[in-house]
Amino acid sequence: MARGTQHRKRRPPANAAVTLAAAKRKRKPKPPAWQEQLFFSRLKVHAKWVFVLLAFVFGIGFVVFGVGSGSTGISSAMQNLFNSSSSGGASISSLQKKTAANPKNAKAWRDIATTYEQKKRPDDAISALVQYSTLKPKDANALQELAGLYLSRAQAYQGSYSLDQAKSGVLAPTSVLRPSSGSKLGQAISGIQNPISSAVSTDTSTQTNSDYSKLLGYLSDRLGVYQKLAAFNPKDATTQFSLAQAAQTTGDTKTAIVAYRAFLRLAPQDSLAPTVRRTLKQLDPAK
Repeated sequence: MARGTQHRKRRPPANAAVTLAAAKRKRKPKPPAWQEQLFFSRLKVHAKWVFVLLAFVFGIGFVVFGVGSGSTGISSAMQNLFNSSSSGGASISSLQKKTAANPKNAKAWRDIATTYEQKKRPDDAISALVQYSTLKPKDANALQELAGLYLSRAQAYQGSYSLDQAKSGVLAPTSVLRPSSGSKLGQAISGIQNPISSAVSTDTSTQTNSDYSKLLGYLSDRLGVYQKLAAFNPKDATTQFSLAQAAQTTGDTKTAIVAYRAFLRLAPQDSLAPTVRRTLKQLDPAK
């Protein structure tokens, strides 16, 4: 009994393990103040470089992607690069070398025309398309494109011609207070010529005649293109209508009447038919 009692007395208390675990979970001693200051200073230095890096990345993003500049940045540049190399194809000089070596190289002439159009050089594009159409006279798409270029140039010279006429009106106005040409004062004034005004008027008149001549030339060339289209495809109503309009624009009433009548035969129920019938009555009142 004594031994058992002594053994029970040496047993550790029941909550000894809990007390030990609690002792282990005690907080570590707080580091000194100088270590905390060093840590925060390092954090500030690293954060500074992080912000610099982020600012650099955002700046590059603005430049590359064109944010806020109205462009698509590098994507636009890459697109232009690929377009210039694919759509434009070879350079004009290399294509010209091909046509010089082989004037019957239709593809080279077609590529030259396309390149000139992309470079906004319509007259050069017209010359190349004319050469191509000579080699491929039944390429309707090329002829339609050529007719469109002729019309564009005619419209440009139409604007120049109208401007020339306006200038002429300014240089030679009709004055309400001008005396009668039969009177002595009117005869005296009419005999006085301003050399500057006369020179400017002559120059303007020359420019007006030149622009009008080019306007008629382009319209006439356009008519010739539609005549070619109608020759190898006479049953196409759209071509006949375009031919009639081109002829009417140049004042070729006879060709316009024939083409309008052909259009009515091919498409009598077309939505344009009533307009064509009215136009025919104006062009040929007798019939």
